[in-house]
Amino acid sequence: MTEHAAESRRTSESVFRETAADPRTQSVGLSHLSLELGHLYMEDFEAGPGRLRDHFARVAPWAGAARAAAAAATGGRRARISTCFLIDDYFARFSSPAEIVPLIVDEAARAGLTVDYLARESGCAVTGKVPVAEAVAGRIVESPPPGSYGLRPPAAQTGWLANGERSPVARAPQAMKRAAPWEPPRETAARRHSVFLDVELWSDDADGHRLWSCPFLAAVWQLARLGLLRNEGEAVFVPQRPPDAGFPDDWDELPSLLRLNPRADPFAAYRTASVLPSRFLPVEHAVRVVLDQLDVDHGALRQVAERSAREHAAVPDSVADRVSYVFYPGP
Repeated sequence: MTEHAAESRRTSESVFRETAADPRTQSVGLSHLSLELGHLYMEDFEAGPGRLRDHFARVAPWAGAARAAAAAATGGRRARISTCFLIDDYFARFSSPAEIVPLIVDEAARAGLTVDYLARESGCAVTGKVPVAEAVAGRIVESPPPGSYGLRPPAAQTGWLANGERSPVARAPQAMKRAAPWEPPRETAARRHSVFLDVELWSDDADGHRLWSCPFLAAVWQLARLGLLRNEGEAVFVPQRPPDAGFPDDWDELPSLLRLNPRADPFAAYRTASVLPSRFLPVEHAVRVVLDQLDVDHGALRQVAERSAREHAAVPDSVADRVSYVFYPGP
């Protein structure tokens, strides 16, 4: 913009700012609820179709209850609900998309369920050329425990994130001084008693290769489902159509997010619900610790707040409180 044009846009206010300088945040479609029908590991698929069949049979009644609750919350309007399934292709590669994807779709249908979207967990680490997990890690803002004095190294150095104050490191007493007594860890937001959790976000091998932890990738997955992931303002998880030539034999040839149902409601949603085996409970507790200490993209948060307000759809201010679960007993 030329100086003359800028001057012509001045108002009576003393501060002038070009509208082109405002960061652009791409909007995404939003359902009322993103319903996760599963997140299984290699050993679950290696156990055969029977394990998957049992999983979906256990998920079906709880999925129905989540749908009913979402419908009731819309006040009589049609609830937009999309379903998703996450495949762990990050920690171990197994079989192929050509074999696994049709198996998931068929076994879900046998239980009366439709998988609208299918995602690869490795996409929560890197999608295309976007280092998604690294970008989210850069938005961690640790909550300092009351009375702390910065003695704890930051998560960016250690790869560990806690929901409170760790026990002090024991040190040998100096001459003529008593050893410091042991102190327990303390949860920052404890209710009478602490439930302290220290989450490993990643580990680095001898060659400097970073392996992101399951809880951290699951936190990225929740941000994606809530429509809160952006890279320089652009949406990160954009659903793609299945390949015309059929599902490939290599996981790397499969998009990070597939839209299996062409009539599905939007992938992202105001709230998420996940129906998972009970063994995932510790992981999802860690997910909440991570979500509570992230500086989530402000533009994306603002868009969700404005759109939910127009729809009279109540959305909690806390990102972690937008996430819900059902844990069923079983393998």
